[in-house]
Amino acid sequence: MTIVPQTLPRMSWADLRPRVEAAGLDVAANPFIIAGVRGYYRQSMGPTGGNDRGIYDDALFIVSPAVFAAFNANTDPSIRRPGQGTGAGKGIATLQPGLWQVHRFDNHRTSKSNYPAICQRAGPVTVLRDGTNGTYLDSGMFGINIHRGSWNGTSSEGCQTIYPSQWDSFMATARDQARRFHGSNWQSRVIPYVLLEEV
Repeated sequence: MTIVPQTLPRMSWADLRPRVEAAGLDVAANPFIIAGVRGYYRQSMGPTGGNDRGIYDDALFIVSPAVFAAFNANTDPSIRRPGQGTGAGKGIATLQPGLWQVHRFDNHRTSKSNYPAICQRAGPVTVLRDGTNGTYLDSGMFGINIHRGSWNGTSSEGCQTIYPSQWDSFMATARDQARRFHGSNWQSRVIPYVLLEEV
């Protein structure tokens, strides 16, 4: 069951910038970025003090010199599914915190849908997988996309998802900033994504 997101508390670019830069991003050279904060509502949504799966208790921010926009989000898988190895029986993935310069505009494709989103197309990422004998790291091309979540769940097997009522605004803002800063190349340019963990 999905817990309806709360209104995002105020966080400014001045609050976020030092953490984004500490993750290794040259902000001056990258005018348009997306930043995620896992566990943004860890004290007020779900069990207190921890990050949860299956609820929109995280936040994504679109950042540029022209925009600082916040969105309710999920940066975790929706479920737990232990597994092993890297084949069909692998455990479900959780994207590791850090700087990922692998996302660009493309279509998020599943057996039930195909729509524009921001997708892992330009390189590998590292995830922490649920393991049958403990968690384990795995790196590769896993389709860890930024896409629309659903009303009845977060719709994630490792993707970063946006609360459905905010999806259109998120994509419109992202497209606008990409066009503004990357011109006619906006669809092919990588959008740096920095995933942080709330402390």
